[in-house]
Amino acid sequence: MLENDKKRCFVELGKFLSQFSEEENVKNPTVLHNDLFFEDFQDLIQLSQSHNGWYTPENVYFSIQSWATALTEENLDKWLSAYNFEKNEPKNVGLILAGNIPLVGFHDFLSVLISGNKVLVKTSSNDQFLLPFLAKYLIVIEPEFAKKITFVEGKLEHFDAVIATGSDNTARYFEYYFKDKPSIIRKNRNSVAILNGKETKEQLEALGEDIFRYFGLGCRNVSKLFVPKGYSFTAFFEAIFKYKDIIQYEKYANNYDYNKAVFLMSNFKLLDNGFLTIKEDSSYASPISSVFYEFYDSIEALQTRLESDSEKIQCLVSNNLVANSIDFGQTQKPNLWDYADNVDTISFLLTIK
Repeated sequence: MLENDKKRCFVELGKFLSQFSEEENVKNPTVLHNDLFFEDFQDLIQLSQSHNGWYTPENVYFSIQSWATALTEENLDKWLSAYNFEKNEPKNVGLILAGNIPLVGFHDFLSVLISGNKVLVKTSSNDQFLLPFLAKYLIVIEPEFAKKITFVEGKLEHFDAVIATGSDNTARYFEYYFKDKPSIIRKNRNSVAILNGKETKEQLEALGEDIFRYFGLGCRNVSKLFVPKGYSFTAFFEAIFKYKDIIQYEKYANNYDYNKAVFLMSNFKLLDNGFLTIKEDSSYASPISSVFYEFYDSIEALQTRLESDSEKIQCLVSNNLVANSIDFGQTQKPNLWDYADNVDTISFLLTIK
C-alpha cells in the first residue's frame, strides 16, 4: 500500500469522525460507508460509559472530535514530511495500550500503520471497543489493512518491536519481558502549570480544562501547580467554578470524598471548593479530584528543577514563563507531531531492524 493510499484512508476516517459531536451527530452524505457504520458508532458512543464508567459521552465525543481535527490531509502531510518511508521494510509491531482515556492508544496505532508496518494490538480491558471499531472502518475503506491489523486477546507473540504503556510498576515488567526487542516503554508522567498571579480569568478557566478534562486521568492533565510565594488561590478557585458539575459524576465524587478524607485524617492542610482539593506537596502525581501545588523562589531556579525532572513531566503550561510551555487549555489538544514523552515514534518505527 502506497503512503498516499494510507494517508487517504486516515483522512476518510477523520471525515467520518467529524460527524459526531456532543452537540449533534450529523450524517454527511459524502462520507464513505455511513450506511454500514454511522448508526453503530452512535450506539457505541452511548454505550461507552457502560463499558468504562469514566468514558462519559462528553469525554468520548471530545476525543473523537480531537482526532477528527487532527486527521486532515494538511496535518498528515505536515507531520509525515519530515520522514523518508521509501526503504522501510514492514515489521510486526506490538502495542500494549492503556485505557485511562478514550482512544489513548490511537496515535501509536496510526503511527505503526502510516509508517508501513503491521500492528498487533493488545487493548486495555478498560477500552476494548472504540479502536477495534475504527479499525473495521479502515479495513472497509482499504481491505489491505486486514493484513496489517491484528487484535490480540492472549499473549502478545511474533513481534519485532513493541510499544507498551503502563504504570511505573508495569513498566519494570515490560522492560524485563521485552529486553531483547526494540521497544518504547511509557511510564507514569504528569503535567504541570506555572502561575505568577498575572493570569487572566480566561486563562485560569482554560487551566480548568487542563485539570478536569477526562476527570484528570490522563498524563496530559495538569496535576501540579507551581506558584510564587504569597500566591492567593482566590482567582483560581473563582475561575474554575464553572467546572463544579464534575462532582455530579459518581465515580469522581467517590474519589473526591475518599481522597479528601485521607488527607484530613493525615492532618494535611487543604484548600477545598467542594469539588477539588489542592494540597502543598512536592510530588507531581496527585490523586483524582486533587491538585498539588508548590511554591517557587524564581523562574530561573524553577526552570532548572523542571529540566532535571523532565522524565516525570508530559506537558508544561504557562503564560510563556518557561521554555517549551504551551498555552492554558491546550494540553488535551496535541498535534500529530507532539509525541508522548517526547519520543519520536515514527523515527523509532523506521529504525527497527
